[in-house]
Amino acid sequence: MKIYKNWLLCPLFLLLNFLSINAQVAPKKPTSADIYDAIRKLNTLGSVLYVAAHPDDENTRLIAYMANEKRMHTTYLSLTRGDGGQNLIGTELREMLGVLRTQELLMARSVDGGKQLFSRANDFGFSKSPAETMAIWNKKEVLSDVVWAIRKTQPDIIINRFSQDTTVDTHGHHTSSAILSEEAFNLAADPSVFPEQLKYVHVWQPKRLFFNTSWFFYGSQEKFEAANKDKMLKLDIGVFYPTKGKSNNEIAAESRSMHKCQGMGMLSSRGSDPEYLDFLKGPLGKPTNGDPLQGINTTWNRLGTEGGEIGKVLEGVERNFKFENPAASVPALVSAMKLIEKLNDPFWKEKKLADIKELIRWCSGLYLEVATNTAAAVAGQSVDFTIEAVNRSTANVKVTSIEFLGLKKDTTVNFDMTNNIRKLFRMKMTMPNELSFTSPYWLKDKATLGLYRVDDQLLRGLPETPRTVRAKFNLVIEGLPMTYETDIVNRYDAPAKGELYRPFEVTPSVFVNQIEKVYVFGDNEPKEVGFVVKSGADGIEGMLKPEVPNGWTLEPQSQNFKLKIKGEETVLTFKLTPPKGESEANIISKAYLKNKDNYEPVPTNAVRIIEYDHIPTQTVLYPSEAKVVKLDIKKRGINIGYVMGAGDDMPACLEQIGYQVTEIKDADFQHEGKLQSFDAIVVGIRAYNTKEKLKFYNEKLLKYVENGGTMVVQYNTAGRDLQLQQFGPYPFKLGRGRTTEEDAPIRVLKPEHPVMNIPNKITQKDFNGWVQERGLYFLSEWDSKYEAILSCNDTNEKPEDGGLVVAKHGKGWYVYTGYSFFRELPAGVSGAYRLFANLLSLGKALP
Repeated sequence: MKIYKNWLLCPLFLLLNFLSINAQVAPKKPTSADIYDAIRKLNTLGSVLYVAAHPDDENTRLIAYMANEKRMHTTYLSLTRGDGGQNLIGTELREMLGVLRTQELLMARSVDGGKQLFSRANDFGFSKSPAETMAIWNKKEVLSDVVWAIRKTQPDIIINRFSQDTTVDTHGHHTSSAILSEEAFNLAADPSVFPEQLKYVHVWQPKRLFFNTSWFFYGSQEKFEAANKDKMLKLDIGVFYPTKGKSNNEIAAESRSMHKCQGMGMLSSRGSDPEYLDFLKGPLGKPTNGDPLQGINTTWNRLGTEGGEIGKVLEGVERNFKFENPAASVPALVSAMKLIEKLNDPFWKEKKLADIKELIRWCSGLYLEVATNTAAAVAGQSVDFTIEAVNRSTANVKVTSIEFLGLKKDTTVNFDMTNNIRKLFRMKMTMPNELSFTSPYWLKDKATLGLYRVDDQLLRGLPETPRTVRAKFNLVIEGLPMTYETDIVNRYDAPAKGELYRPFEVTPSVFVNQIEKVYVFGDNEPKEVGFVVKSGADGIEGMLKPEVPNGWTLEPQSQNFKLKIKGEETVLTFKLTPPKGESEANIISKAYLKNKDNYEPVPTNAVRIIEYDHIPTQTVLYPSEAKVVKLDIKKRGINIGYVMGAGDDMPACLEQIGYQVTEIKDADFQHEGKLQSFDAIVVGIRAYNTKEKLKFYNEKLLKYVENGGTMVVQYNTAGRDLQLQQFGPYPFKLGRGRTTEEDAPIRVLKPEHPVMNIPNKITQKDFNGWVQERGLYFLSEWDSKYEAILSCNDTNEKPEDGGLVVAKHGKGWYVYTGYSFFRELPAGVSGAYRLFANLLSLGKALP
């Protein structure tokens, strides 16, 4: 029954379970102050591009300052989606973590006023050099994405978060972002560079390139104070915004605190605060007055006479704006929109038309919404739509029609929108067969280690997949025809939370999730493998016929399923028998739906729902397959206690090879006998960073070791959140050493130690096939009572011996390891299982 227990604990299968959905897709409801700020921004023409490598690299203080104080069109280009990071709030890693961090970036931008773009670069984990980064990423392709971002956003200035100086000790991705930004700065205006992009955008030459420097890059505040600042600009970004009731730094802190999975929550601050920009290059030269935009016309006059006329109209809108009656500005805004439609500049015409349309909507108090009775639908399904339209002002507004993009439907409605009279329509429509699924576009095709595959140029850089189904309201406002497109949403009420929203998804009619991502066989005995088959619509009947590799045997070869209602699911179990020898392969799910007397194959996807209160719920489709591993492994002792840290899949992985794993709760520390009942205790990654009560319980854990227990502590970081500076039985010092090359040679320092011999003889073969890295945050110093077992290092670097240290303490064993077992075991790396089994067996290794 264990297999069902694991499934019930997993968030993969929460589709259509709407009990705790966030409201982050709710429509904007701007105040008069918001509208006034938007009018002022409408009257400013300037663009800024901020460039870095990862989510949470960006300086939200500077982005907020440029977007709100300078009123620039400000975009953050993050080269990656942060797929290689850790997760402090859940179990999402790799691609799923990238989806989560993408949404956190979008929420951050919704707070600080910026926009968001990405490249196709895959965050493959920590890199120590830009040379390694560029080789893995495919420099030419990522450079083309940076050029694309410049041509799309036409920045007057570009600001790099990091230095292109390769001698600065930082992440290789960081340095690469600066190098690529500078190269793109020089190339974006050349029509011979990536000419295929010019079908959609124009060449562009930014005016200046800056490096957003700080004391960090000088090593200390003192060194920075003493540094030559002749090329630097000093900005005071601690401004206060009366219309928002907040300082710039308060907004920046709220924005940065959206990076919750990386633990970036921070306190807000107020008052004057300096920020520094180091001038690198540009045709306009270094500013002389401290303003990075000096000499750049950021008014409508930059577009000539036609722009000047627009500016005059908008100056009047700003001057005469009535906070108690924003609708009074609608006639003048409509006049300005007519002038903008005649502009010859395609970039600013597109940007400002979108901005002024939204402003007219806000000023008119227009509420336009299309909601469904379901959060997901499939081809052929009939869906109920509710259309709500309200004009909460005296503006003259008429609805001429409503179209449903993707559904190829429109309404014949035609009515005047009387002040504050709600129009409500309900209609039923059938989803067409040709609709594509709404899932992250960059995960559609198989990626390389360093680059996502995105063939469609227009998709490249977008934060999200454009919605397949949208509503288009055709209106006439003050005599001017205009349209508003809006995403369709699922709106509903929850008793404990009130009105909630969820994105409307187009999904397959059947999902097949394999209960485990990896099945590990430590012997020749068969195992039950489970598949959760879930219906995306009513009346689904079919057959599941998994494909297994040669040498593996599946019984039965297929099973039928019949699901009567949408959201219903069934668990199908098969008996999988491994080959006698070692083997690694994949089981691939194949679903067939019944059509009269035949079974026809259908695309078979697994689904994961990523659901947190601070982001919109994400539905991610991915191939339904699982890795199967047959390995030669022995173990001693099976009862394992686990102290959860920042979230990992280790407990389930250990259960795969026959261990009985029990999560140790706070109450368990009050009973010494409970701890002593375990053959070994494992402490999860960053537990001493994230579990505050460990500072009280650590003494009891060490007592467990002293009494004969075996304790394996996985990596922690020496940051401000470390609950105990010293948590081992003898002194050691947490370092920042890491080996990022997953195939880095391993040197055995203690070949006769039980760790290398009992019960599994560990050889160099056991270090083959590791993923992403060898390890991270190795110890930098340790007491002589610890024995270092292994050593490794990246190319041309000094040996790192602090990745696995073992000490006898009393009658037991204490282990600290920075080797990335939390990545290797979920990936099914055979040698990592064998080595970890030896660590858990230490207490049973010798008499």
